Amino acid sequence: MYKTVVFDLDGTLLNTLDDLADAGNRLCADRGWPTHTAEEFRYFVGNGIPKLIERLAPPEHRTPAELAEALAWFQADYGAHLRDKTTPYPGIPAMLGRLKAAGVQLAVFSNKADPLAREVVASYFDPALFDLVRGQRPDTPVKPAPEGTRALLAALGADPAATLYVGDSNVDVQTARNAGLDCCGVLWGFRTRQELQQEGARYLAADAAALERVVLAGPAGGASDE
Repeated sequence: MYKTVVFDLDGTLLNTLDDLADAGNRLCADRGWPTHTAEEFRYFVGNGIPKLIERLAPPEHRTPAELAEALAWFQADYGAHLRDKTTPYPGIPAMLGRLKAAGVQLAVFSNKADPLAREVVASYFDPALFDLVRGQRPDTPVKPAPEGTRALLAALGADPAATLYVGDSNVDVQTARNAGLDCCGVLWGFRTRQELQQEGARYLAADAAALERVVLAGPAGGASDE
């Protein structure tokens, strides 16, 4: 059994895509920028909100001042609407409860701004489930840089060899690799099986039950469980 599991948030525990896309398109409409489909937002998100804003802004509007203003606008708007359409993926709350009962240490590490990450997790999950919830902080590089992941593991007192990182994108696989962790890619999130396979995820899980089996099998479990 893995002793610690660190979860990505968006696309892994929660389907936040529609709320992110709606807030992004409201920002674009407010500034006269082109809007985008929810499918496009699957590839805009994952590297933190500042990078999302940069991707949404037309090249001529990517000055530091304009991006900072747009970021502040987005964070306020998204913060007011982060519960409109967001929902946990099927089976996730019950799976987390079973893992917690089995003695697994659970944490969330997101590229979403730290206050928003903690707020959205508290909105949808029992706070007793997670030993630590952490988002992106101004003094820490965003994932997949390893500094934030290593700091989180140190705060948890977690052994990297007994820790599984769970996420839905190439950024998550890179995050795990850079921090020396095993990675399970989930197939219900924002990105594709092909992306996760190409990036080198050790495991793939098609649903919450499959992910639970990976966690309980532990580092010796070997193959993907789909």
